[in-house]
Amino acid sequence: MSLLKKIDTNPQFEPKRSTPTPERLISGSPSFNTWAQDVARDGMIITGVWEATPGETRSIKGETFEFCHILDGVVELTEEGGTPVTYRAGDSFIMKPGFKGVWRTIETVRKIYLTVG
Repeated sequence: MSLLKKIDTNPQFEPKRSTPTPERLISGSPSFNTWAQDVARDGMIITGVWEATPGETRSIKGETFEFCHILDGVVELTEEGGTPVTYRAGDSFIMKPGFKGVWRTIETVRKIYLTVG
């Protein structure tokens, strides 16, 4: 078994489809597609591709650390008490444990993610 894993940025299998919970929805009617591609350490580490349509939601990381690399689209993140930061295709960022703020998808976004919870 190889210990190398390529992340397929255009997966051909069906994604897990979801929408924000009512308490997380701020505006719009965003929908989410998640293509989880690898899980390790009993689900504590997950990586794959995630996509969201335009809308605005509350983002609460709790104890989760998340690395994101934007493949397509535009998002704006605003940490509680902070100023908005815009990320576009090619940008990478980290949301550390304890992050609370607003995730606004401006243009449908697709990202590679790695979460450690």
